[in-house]
Amino acid sequence: MAFRIKMIMPLVALFLVAIGYPLGYSFWLSLTNYRITKPGQTEFVGMAQYQALFDNAAYWEALIVTGTFMVIAVSLELVLGLAIALALRRQVRVRNMTRAFLLSPMFITPIAVGLMFRFLLNPQLGPLDLLLEKLNLSYDYFGPGNAIFTIALIDVWQWTPFMVLLLLAGLESLPRAPFEAAKVDGASPWLTLKSITLPMLSSVLVVAVLIRGLDAMRVFEYVFAITRGGPGTETQTIQYLIYQTGIQFFRLGQASAMAYMVLAIVLVFVIFLFRAINKEARR
Repeated sequence: MAFRIKMIMPLVALFLVAIGYPLGYSFWLSLTNYRITKPGQTEFVGMAQYQALFDNAAYWEALIVTGTFMVIAVSLELVLGLAIALALRRQVRVRNMTRAFLLSPMFITPIAVGLMFRFLLNPQLGPLDLLLEKLNLSYDYFGPGNAIFTIALIDVWQWTPFMVLLLLAGLESLPRAPFEAAKVDGASPWLTLKSITLPMLSSVLVVAVLIRGLDAMRVFEYVFAITRGGPGTETQTIQYLIYQTGIQFFRLGQASAMAYMVLAIVLVFVIFLFRAINKEARR
């Protein structure tokens, strides 16, 4: 027993240094009015920073923007990812080449993707806008009412391959017997999908949506590289608001409180989701 404890001590020490200390220090900052420009005037304010968030309209607006982005992006990624995964499952020729090509977008850093689409969708220099002009069409990608949807589509372009990867692995792990029986009984592809594939794949679908949903809540790079929260505050996500508060306006105490409030909301959401999954599994 003592030997096992000694074996895991380096891992525990690494965890405390790399994760534990930043979490503990940021939580302490959230209980103070710490500002980078006035470190000598730091005071312990307790839960005052958290209480102030309930009256902070910008914070709740950013949460709504983030939730809207998450719903649009993850929904499209789920539908497209499932369709592509079903198609790849049936593919016979050049399977490895096709899968490598489809998975390549998620290996590009998000900030590079943001800069790439900033050029592609540029109204003066972007090739897509020039193509629309030749067709006598026009579309303001980052204008009022359109910007959040465009940002979500950029996320769909990059992270649908991740959804494909998870769902394809789930599809290939399903037993063949139910599908062969359905084929013998003359079931249509749609009926097979609805009655056999989706129910058997439900646990993988939930995990895929949960992983992508939590990751989508961290969206920052696209907003930073393209819109900077505009037009107005239509694309000001919670991560970008935290960045502005802590880095641009130097209010690290308030920014830390914002981050921990998001963490609490996410934890509550995950706990209720897993309870619902467990109840459904028992039924």
